[in-house]
Amino acid sequence: MKRAGDPAAVGVDVQRSSEARLQQSWTANAGAWTEAVREGRIESRRLGTDRALLEAVMSRAPGRLLDVGCGEGWLARALAPHGFEVVGIDGSEELIASAQELGGGTFHVLGYEELTSRPDVVAGPFDSVVCNFSLLSESLTGLLRALADRLTPDGELIVQTVHPFAAAGDEPYRDGWREEAFEGFGDGFTASMPWFYRTMGSWVRELRAADLGLVDCLEPLHPQTTRPLSLVLIARLAHHD
Repeated sequence: MKRAGDPAAVGVDVQRSSEARLQQSWTANAGAWTEAVREGRIESRRLGTDRALLEAVMSRAPGRLLDVGCGEGWLARALAPHGFEVVGIDGSEELIASAQELGGGTFHVLGYEELTSRPDVVAGPFDSVVCNFSLLSESLTGLLRALADRLTPDGELIVQTVHPFAAAGDEPYRDGWREEAFEGFGDGFTASMPWFYRTMGSWVRELRAADLGLVDCLEPLHPQTTRPLSLVLIARLAHHD
């Protein structure tokens, strides 16, 4: 049994508190996030992260795609003209309502826990599963396994996240909780957001634990500084030939 004051117990408490604040942040900031995305306020997206994701997705033939943490639905709207059938899920009712207003896909209010625990919900199979800056929690193995189970035999999981080297900043290069204040994203963000920073090795281990094998790694660069804007990981089922 873990006792109060034990490092393990403290770690569990930090994780629970951070996960709760992470969810609360998306609820508080849903309207501001929708405006920031639709008005093009986020510099890294304008400079290349949106384009990098679209190129990774459209390198495959159009098919069924699951957008995990779809937010206000921009990806579905971008892919619909190219023949993709997009299903978007998000735990925020307000973000899903915004996505449904503009269309482009089918959208459901669905949290990651329910997606993980109920294989009958959004069952698939999907040719692609996309997580665009939406894997922010400490514990990912269960979710990644659930997503892998929804892939077709030759399907791909595409994860875009912050680049571990660029995002490390002055802090130690090791896994741990960080804080996002949404500076430069415009007005309306009322709550900061905890998110879990991962090293490159940590991402590879998470994929391996979910029986996924890394098949490609893309690093879109800032056009002026040439520093990485993000990291795009493309994985397939480990038994894929």
